[in-house]
This record gives sequence, structure tokens and C-alpha cells, in this order.
Amino acid sequence: MTITQLKYVLAVAEHKNFTLAAEKCFVTQPTLSMQIQKIEEELSIQIFDRSKKPIQLTDIGQKIVNQAKNIVNEADRIQDIVEQQKGFIGGEFRLGIIPTIMPTLLPMFLNNFIKKYPKVKLIIEELNTEEIITKLNNGHLDAAIAATPLMEEKIKEIVLYFEPFVAYIPESHHHFQKEEIEVSDLNLDEILLLQDGHCFREGILNLCKNNSKTDFNHFQIESGSFETLIKLADEGLGTTLLPYLHTLDLKETDKTKLKHFKEPKPAREVSLIYPKSELKIHIIDALRTTIAGVVKGAIVFQNVQIVSPIQKNK
Repeated sequence: MTITQLKYVLAVAEHKNFTLAAEKCFVTQPTLSMQIQKIEEELSIQIFDRSKKPIQLTDIGQKIVNQAKNIVNEADRIQDIVEQQKGFIGGEFRLGIIPTIMPTLLPMFLNNFIKKYPKVKLIIEELNTEEIITKLNNGHLDAAIAATPLMEEKIKEIVLYFEPFVAYIPESHHHFQKEEIEVSDLNLDEILLLQDGHCFREGILNLCKNNSKTDFNHFQIESGSFETLIKLADEGLGTTLLPYLHTLDLKETDKTKLKHFKEPKPAREVSLIYPKSELKIHIIDALRTTIAGVVKGAIVFQNVQIVSPIQKNK
């Protein structure tokens, strides 16, 4: 059997369809089917149950796929070893970033990175945390930037910075006159939330879990962007919480409505995450160094309390 044949097996296992897998591998469907059949004949087993729709792995097929992932990863590592020995930092690098980090962090480091490492072809996708985990595990991303800890067995995390939550409170609200606020001041019934699927939303829910004022039965308004939440708050429809970096670009009039938390400030942990196989680790290290250099001046908070981005049982 060959590495190419194993890649065909992995493609069918992922897409559960021979035609779609062939398209993703840039070969014809008969070619892909023939190569997979050769492996099955060589091993005298069936990897796929073709009688089911969509196609399913057999029990032995699942074990073969698990091992095939390891073999393909190790084969890719050979190219990594050669490039590192030559001191070459380049090639395609697929990076995922969650939506609440993308618009603030990406402009801070992207220009610096592409100037310093012009041979790296960055392919950047905006994805939610669940999509990032799936793509990292399937080999469709090399790394990602997300809120952590995620407690994923196959994923490594390198902390980049801690980003505090900041409250946005309109002038009409009874907490507007406060210089600083406390977590106990939060009332989830008043907080405008991002839509389900955003880990920043889960962070807010986790922050409010131990607050006796919270009633989880009443979510009033949910939106897909911080800009919309700010406008709704200005209309007197509630308050909201923002990540610190997002507050730096607000208009001066809006900045007067920001209320910082007393220490230890509730914050999210933002990390560079990647598979434990550590493929392309030289590019990952270059990315980490670049980001660390630009955020050092913007994020200087130390006394923080990390809020989990993972949904917890109510």
C-alpha cells in the first residue's frame, strides 16, 4: 500500500462519499475506488460498508483509518524535518480564528508576519470553536487562535494573552455612575448576548452562573456582532460585555460607557492551538513570536480570573 492510497481512504472516511472524496483528492472516482479496492484486497478485509448510505466504516476499517492518520502525519513530518534543517519558513499554512478575535487581533499581526515571512502562504478562515476543533483533528487546519482552555486530548495550547471582559453600560442604566463594577453587579436578564455558537457568549454565561440575580429562563435579544449589541444597548435595551481589544477602536463617546471590573478582572485566555503531531511547528513558532510581540504593548493585565469558554451544564 502507498501513502496516496491511505490519503484516499481518509478522504472517503471523512466525506462518506466516493465521488466527493475523489473531487477533494483531485482524481477521478474510478481511480480512487480502484486504489481503495487494492488495499482491501491486499489486506483481505472491507474498510467500508458500501451497502449503507452514507458509506460507513466497518469496525476494522475504523482501526485502519486511525492508524492511517498517524502514518500520513508522520510522512508529512519528513518534509517538515527537511525544511527545518534548511532553515526554511514557507509554504501553505492554514489558520483558523474565532469571530470574536479575528477583527481585532488579525490587523495587529498580519502585516508584520507577511513582511517577516514572505514565503509563507497564509490561508485564514473565520470559524467557531467547534469547527476549529473538527478541522484541526481532520488535518484541514495547521493551527488556530481561540479562547482556551478547551481540554481537547489531541490539541496543544500555547497561551498568547489574557483579555479582560469590559462592560458596556448606557447612561440610562443604574450602574453607569460606578467607576468599576463587580461580577455580582451583572444581571443576565439585562445582558445582550452574542448568538449561540460563540464561545464569548459561553464565557458570559459561565461568568454569571454563580450570580444569584441570574435567571436563565429569560434571554431577551441575541445578535451576531458586538456592533449590533452596542447599538441595542444605546437604545436602552440592556447592557453588554465586550472583549478588551474590541473596546480600543470604539468612538470616544462610546468609551465613556465602558466600565472595567475590579481585580481580579474576569478575562478570557487566548491561545494558539495546534495538533499534538506538531507538523509545521517552525511556522507555528514564528506565528507565536510575531503575535506575542504586537500584543505585549496592548495587553498588560496580570491580575485576572480566567473564564471558561466551554459550555457548562446549567
